[in-house]
Amino acid sequence: MSALAPADLGTTLPRDIGEQWTRTRQLFSRAFASSLHFSIATVDEDGAPHVTPIGSVLLGEPGRGVFFEVFTRRLSRNLARDARLSILAVDSGRGFWLRSLFRGHFARVPAVRLVGRVLGSPRRATNEEQQRFARRVSAIRWMKGHDLLWGRLEFVRDFAVERIEPVHLGGMTAPLE
Repeated sequence: MSALAPADLGTTLPRDIGEQWTRTRQLFSRAFASSLHFSIATVDEDGAPHVTPIGSVLLGEPGRGVFFEVFTRRLSRNLARDARLSILAVDSGRGFWLRSLFRGHFARVPAVRLVGRVLGSPRRATNEEQQRFARRVSAIRWMKGHDLLWGRLEFVRDFAVERIEPVHLGGMTAPLE
């Protein structure tokens, strides 16, 4: 099965998550291609949710990933106090949504939530991590905003995924469950 399906995901990471992680990475690729960002939720000092748009999430080996920590003052403060986070990726492709709305159901999961925690403090990004992200945004490197947003990506935060949760959208995702 090539589509990421809720029935395949369950609520916790199984011991062997290879195929599941591959589908999650594919959804993350489609989500970035369609919206250029993900949403990372943390808990602020008052216990309220705080959501930050981050374009630089990179998924690595199963259950692991990093994101570049830039323009993230509140996110950084929240994670220093409470390491928990949730990352939302939505495939916002116009054609995907229009086809799904026309059919009355999604052919594949339109969004997924990764629930986990950061691992330690920010660290200097490796050359491989910097190059991997540079390849992701290479098509727009000639635009003025490219360097303003992504010209100085130096530090990353490692995170571990504890659960993968497909986003349920009522009858539109019911055939996938």
